[in-house]
Amino acid sequence: MKLTRIRVHPVKSFAGVDTDATHVLPWGLEGDRRWAVVDPDGKPVTAREENAMLGLTAEVVDAGAGAGAGASALLLGSRDGAPALRVAMPASDAEPIAVGHSRQGTALPAGSDADAWLSARLGRPLRLVWQPDPRARTVNPSNGGRPGDILSLADAGPLLLASEASVARLNALALEDALERGETDAPPLVVERFRPNLVIDGDPREPFAEEAWSHVHVGGVRFRVQGVCDRCVMTTIDPDTLQRGKEPIRTLAKHRRREGKTWFGVWLVPDLDASETDVLSVGDEVQAA
Repeated sequence: MKLTRIRVHPVKSFAGVDTDATHVLPWGLEGDRRWAVVDPDGKPVTAREENAMLGLTAEVVDAGAGAGAGASALLLGSRDGAPALRVAMPASDAEPIAVGHSRQGTALPAGSDADAWLSARLGRPLRLVWQPDPRARTVNPSNGGRPGDILSLADAGPLLLASEASVARLNALALEDALERGETDAPPLVVERFRPNLVIDGDPREPFAEEAWSHVHVGGVRFRVQGVCDRCVMTTIDPDTLQRGKEPIRTLAKHRRREGKTWFGVWLVPDLDASETDVLSVGDEVQAA
């Protein structure tokens, strides 16, 4: 098996970006889901209720001259033709604000320019916030977390892995079901709907094999399989049209339903100490255990 894609989501619920290589940290991929959107009261806002967030982009870029060596910034973009906005990392002494992300408590505000840009794109007052230290947020034990597991602003686990073999099987099931209903076709379900960080090719004869793994090595990094991901309505939003439909939840509910939930992809926890880092690259070998 090989690692075929690496995807990072700098802002939670924004569109993801592909990269050829990145650092993996104890709490996930470098730059993944360290930013998030909240309402004026600090309540998290995601694409579950604001589909248009999936049409917004964010990229971690160099902060530019005068910002210091190695400093980074966030470049926000949208499909509506509005100018992109470069957002500086909040100063470490910025006044934190209360946020409603579980086990997080507070985050640092990005500033009025970012808030105004976001609010204009989504048509309601919103704020952009930054998680300064992921080591302070733990993985919920109910989601398979163990002592020492730490987390960005992702929902349940540090990284999500999906396999092309499992996506192909899900598409085959969706087509079979569509034909049974008298439909002539089923539009293909792309892996981006599931917002994975790592995509592997997998064995087409063994779809969903990743759910039985206890550990997996990707390149030189060892991960523990934290558990299978239960899927929400966000997967029903087409990442291109931003329109909501019935798939893949309809097919998952028929073929992949357990305990009243639907399941696809697995959460991974890096087997790294809190101060360690390592590198992943597209093409890395994948070995499961």
